[in-house]
Amino acid sequence: MAHEHTGSEETAVAVATERLPDDVDVARGLTADQVAARIASGQTNDVPDRASRSVKDIIRGNVFTRINAILTVLLVIVLATGSIIDGMFGLLIIANSGIGIIQEIRAKRTLDALAIVSQAKPMVRRDGVAVAMAPKDVVLDDIIELGSGDQIVVDGEVVSSAALEVDESLLTGEADPVHKASGQQVLSGSFVAAGSGAYRATKVGGDAYAAKLAEEASKFTLVHSELRSGIDKILKFITYLMIPAGALIIFNQLFTIGLPIRPALNGMVAALVPMVPEGLVLMTSIAFAVGVIRLGKRQCLVQELPAIEGLARVDVVCADKTGTLTENGMRLSEVDVAPGGSGESAVKSALSAMAASDPRPNASVLAIRESLSDDPGWGEATAVAPFSSAKKWSGQSYGSNGNWVLGAPDVLLDPDSEMARKAEEVGSSGLRVLMLGSSDLPVDDADAPGTVTPEALVVLEQKVRPDAQETLEYFASQKVAVKVISGDNAVSVGAVAGSLGLEGGDRPIDARELPSDQEKLADTLDGATTFGRVRPDQKREMVAALQSRGHTVAMTGDGVNDVLALKDADIGVSMGSGSPATRAVAQIVLLDNKFATLPYVVAEGRRVIGNIERVSNLFLTKTVYSVVLAFLIGITGVLSQVFDFEPLPYPFLPRHVTIAAWFTIGIPAFILSLAPNNERARTGFVSRVMRLALPSGLIIGITTFISYVLAYQGPDQTETQKIQAGTSALITLIMIAVWVLAVVARPYVWWKLVLIGGSVAGYLILFALPFTREFFKLDPSNVAATTLAITLGAIGVVLVELSWWISARLHGEKRKMFATPDDLPGEHHHAHSE
Repeated sequence: MAHEHTGSEETAVAVATERLPDDVDVARGLTADQVAARIASGQTNDVPDRASRSVKDIIRGNVFTRINAILTVLLVIVLATGSIIDGMFGLLIIANSGIGIIQEIRAKRTLDALAIVSQAKPMVRRDGVAVAMAPKDVVLDDIIELGSGDQIVVDGEVVSSAALEVDESLLTGEADPVHKASGQQVLSGSFVAAGSGAYRATKVGGDAYAAKLAEEASKFTLVHSELRSGIDKILKFITYLMIPAGALIIFNQLFTIGLPIRPALNGMVAALVPMVPEGLVLMTSIAFAVGVIRLGKRQCLVQELPAIEGLARVDVVCADKTGTLTENGMRLSEVDVAPGGSGESAVKSALSAMAASDPRPNASVLAIRESLSDDPGWGEATAVAPFSSAKKWSGQSYGSNGNWVLGAPDVLLDPDSEMARKAEEVGSSGLRVLMLGSSDLPVDDADAPGTVTPEALVVLEQKVRPDAQETLEYFASQKVAVKVISGDNAVSVGAVAGSLGLEGGDRPIDARELPSDQEKLADTLDGATTFGRVRPDQKREMVAALQSRGHTVAMTGDGVNDVLALKDADIGVSMGSGSPATRAVAQIVLLDNKFATLPYVVAEGRRVIGNIERVSNLFLTKTVYSVVLAFLIGITGVLSQVFDFEPLPYPFLPRHVTIAAWFTIGIPAFILSLAPNNERARTGFVSRVMRLALPSGLIIGITTFISYVLAYQGPDQTETQKIQAGTSALITLIMIAVWVLAVVARPYVWWKLVLIGGSVAGYLILFALPFTREFFKLDPSNVAATTLAITLGAIGVVLVELSWWISARLHGEKRKMFATPDDLPGEHHHAHSE
């Protein structure tokens, strides 16, 4: 039966044939020979895989770094002097590059494998059969079928349409779906919002819009984040400091003291190497990469690495009811036939016909199809109105058998009617209720649904996920607010949320009553947790309102109606079974479809970011004390020329700098970077880190300088006295640096105390064994100098502790000495250490 096209209306099926190539059969698709011919001529969609960086890019990105460049220059200088032992810090170049490369390649393999699992697979007609295949296997002129939620993978021309509506918001930013009639163009990157149809591929491979989108959206890269930009700022500042510091030291060593070139250069390198927080970038890369791998093992695809940082900052989770709190599957519970309608037989026939002829049934229609499988023989529908979340009903016309609509009772029924009250009563128990009605208009009419006569209430059961309550309890314990946002009836949503113990779940709000003003909407969101009858555009507005109050919002979803909100949220989380469009815009994809996985994801984000901030304190403390010491030595050299006193050589050899970092930074930082950590990340990374690093570094630098000055025997000192003076300064430095490690490790648990004890034991062994003393040129045998060094070290420890407590009080931070059970990630919190 033919219909006129008016506005957004469409016939049941309309086919465009006028622009088709002569050899293309729309109904059957391409033949095997036609496909082979197109592959031979290069007309394929086989574009380069952009799921992750190539191995070449990973190697280049880890080798050619600012830190490696600085260390390489210093290594060349040391090696030129012939002192290979003092070039041990050069191993950091290999470690920086090697560990980063290995971890990122492992992460790449995990990501690539997960990306293949979650890849959208279009239905392509070949030799009369529709087959799901990878996008790269599509060739020019392929006929690709479309259904609600399907992503359009290549550019093309519509050849058949059944009320086909395409959402192009990802391309144009326009939220309203665009009606697509036969002969109109569709672009890859858009997706089907409603209806069904098919299109012919007109642009594939590099010519398609999808190729450009993939390059921009799917690169595996450490893009902008507060954490990484903060570290970059610090590195740039350090680079600028190294130039005057190096000039001062070399001037002092060569011209003031008159040292030969070799020890002068060694002294300069020893001063500059510890300024470089070489391990900080290494630890950051490792922490990010390990986080991706750990999440990958939980069937969680991280599409963008900064998403891990975003997860650590999340304080509001917006969750849909269906698919998150409840399982996707449904069961038909009851068909309550309305009195005065067409009768039970007509109702069951209508439901059976609608379920049987729906080419892309949703969960509700599938439940009806499974229970009412007898086809009444009404044939193909003469008109179709697919379900959309905007209008909340679907319909099919069957000529003389009538026009039937199925949808939300509170949309299709008079709210004052007895049937509406009954629907709300049933829905309040947590059941899903649809209303079947007959209409006086064909469902594709511009005024549809017209006058609707209620025929029956269709009651469906949704099963609450067994792990939903535990998940909500975890978020409550972590002070993360959960907002249940659903398109379902508000009372029904509230019943489910209330049964799970969600605070405020028993007081649901109908989104049709929500204010449009952002400020008022934000006020409402602050005081409520459960919302029903939410439109797709409202989900987006709710995310924006929460963000306007300074919240970091994670949005979970699996349906087409969630795409806009997922895209605008700070972190979009899609279910693996969700529509390809939701997976395309989400930063995190839960391939196991379990909402209960999200606590692990949030906990992993907190672990990564919290630990990076923790170890940053260690690395930057070393940078500060190295800068202070270098400038103090350099300035005394300049002043010695003015006031006529003996200048000081730099106290340390490069090997001393290396061992000073072993047990105060290197090994502890690696262990701390992988430890459990539940603290939510906050903004202000650089300022917060420098609050501890700056005073601690100043204290270490000044006390070490004083220790060296007091132990220094003058320019005529013997080689043994020179080593003893350097050892004295090193003892003071190590004592205070170990205490900084003890401060950073708080609150204490048993393994942290073992770690600190192990660091102390490591240094005692280095100073005690004759072989290590000889190899590292250590001599603590001067009792007076060593006693003085220990005394100054103890004073430094007290000063560091005081600065730590003063900073805590000034900034209102809680500082616990020992961890309590609430600080520990236990299994009841879903965030246990693996």
